[in-house]
Amino acid sequence: MPTLNQELPVTTKQKPFELGIYSFVENTPDPTTHSKISAAQRLADLLEEIELADQIGLDAFGIGEHHREEYVASSPAVILAAAATRTKNITLGSAVTVLSSDDPVRVFQDFATLDLLSGGRAEIVAGRGSFIESFPLFGYDLNDYHELFAEKLELLLELRNTERVSWTGQHRAAIHNLPVFPRPYQPKMPIWVGVGGTPESVIRAATLGLPMALAIIGGEPIRFKPLIDLYWNTARAAGHDLSQLAVSVNSHGFIADTTQKALDQSFPSVAMIMNKIGRERGWSPLTKAQYDASSQLRGHLAVGNPEAVAEKIIYQQQIMGHNRYMLQLSVGTLPHKDLMHAIELYGTKVAPMVRQEIGQLATRT
Repeated sequence: MPTLNQELPVTTKQKPFELGIYSFVENTPDPTTHSKISAAQRLADLLEEIELADQIGLDAFGIGEHHREEYVASSPAVILAAAATRTKNITLGSAVTVLSSDDPVRVFQDFATLDLLSGGRAEIVAGRGSFIESFPLFGYDLNDYHELFAEKLELLLELRNTERVSWTGQHRAAIHNLPVFPRPYQPKMPIWVGVGGTPESVIRAATLGLPMALAIIGGEPIRFKPLIDLYWNTARAAGHDLSQLAVSVNSHGFIADTTQKALDQSFPSVAMIMNKIGRERGWSPLTKAQYDASSQLRGHLAVGNPEAVAEKIIYQQQIMGHNRYMLQLSVGTLPHKDLMHAIELYGTKVAPMVRQEIGQLATRT
């Protein structure tokens, strides 16, 4: 595996740096009152959040697919289609589509339709999924977890590359010279691979010549740099044009007028959902001290005032050289007005600082 000091390809430094948001559309109870808004209200709030992100110039908004009671996002393409009619410029994608338990033909058709509705702003981030609820729900065997993703990603790419498809696999009925419609607005709709930190997933994305979205939701981000180095080196060895590839870093965070306010506002909701999931997976409970420590410069959380969050994004980008940063602003349900304010701070204060600094550093190099 490459060393931490290895230089990244020059082409990656020349790409415009993108800033975006992703959401699992959490709908969890208020940690103090234990009340919960309706699913309809949560979706209405979400559309306002996406619309604001577009208006203030953020680059991308992603919706993650989940099939649990804590989330209202089992059908990201449907939500994004609604957002397409209310936005003009922002890229709309999944974060991620659980491809292993879905039908690639239907995924392609849904996102091709979204691409048409949005005038070419759709993208798919395909992943294996860190939650398993969708597998029994749609009749798949968890023993086939790895094979399902590899096979279905192969089919999804074939669907993107050609209008008339012939394909045979082990876990889906064969397709014999059939056309698949509609075709997307973009000649080659972007398909990313979502990666949780395993080298095998990194190698798959790089070998196929697909952009990679790397989730960093624990530990020091610098520990993930070898994976990004592995991605670029593998892509180069496979003969891909590195200027056509990209890496996104996705992480949790929250922004408020002061760092203390950001920590205090976000922690109760974050702890509620993370500790619930932690009990299922055998994790230790998240403490406020751990949360505060992880929000320091070298930690994985981007929680703080605009200056602190901008500093962290810039710091990580200079270490890892990625092209896009996606921030999950809501981990657990936060009040809509607080989330709208966080998005406003992200777009109007954090983004200009980050773009200016990274742009100046790219010019100097």
